[in-house]
Amino acid sequence: MSTITLTQPLPMTLPSPDHVYRLTVDQYDRMVGDGMLTEHDQVELLGGVLVRRMPKNPEHEWAVAEMQEVLTACQSSTWHVRKEAPVRIPDYDEPEPDLAIVRGTRAALRGKHPGPADLYLVAEVSNATLDDDQGVRKERYARAGIPVYWIVNLRDGRVEVYTDPDRAVGNYQSRVDYGPGEEAPVHIDGQEVCRIAVADLLPKWP
Repeated sequence: MSTITLTQPLPMTLPSPDHVYRLTVDQYDRMVGDGMLTEHDQVELLGGVLVRRMPKNPEHEWAVAEMQEVLTACQSSTWHVRKEAPVRIPDYDEPEPDLAIVRGTRAALRGKHPGPADLYLVAEVSNATLDDDQGVRKERYARAGIPVYWIVNLRDGRVEVYTDPDRAVGNYQSRVDYGPGEEAPVHIDGQEVCRIAVADLLPKWP
């Protein structure tokens, strides 16, 4: 068994994207299954490229835990909540969103990761990763057709809710921002199931 040791990035010019070999989800999963990548490597697959997962600071952990608590309290037999677990988006993506609302029961997914058709909503809590979350992640989630994408923007003190994905261009056609004095509604199949007070997700904002 071998493991990949990740080192600090070198000051170098990266190759043209046209010359980069992209891993498929199947290849990535085989690397995990063979032990070439382990949980200690702290990477995920985005656009066929291995991307580092950033360390979680206290504000990030607070926001994720608060969201999970609210969503879990209102979940039903038709959907459940997953935290920091892989989402399999063929052919080149296996991100690990901070939270996901998944169709059906947890038992129904035994032995597999959910795919785009299983997902109602994915959410990322962002500070240092904000550029990626508003960029490449949003693009990949939109191309997968995931109906709702949340960014809990700790940097600017708001929750950004993206809906109506355009798979062809890799973007969402609608965005609504909610500030600290507001509640962000959670919709599943167009129906509101609960609301989350934005201020509760932003420990440093009034």
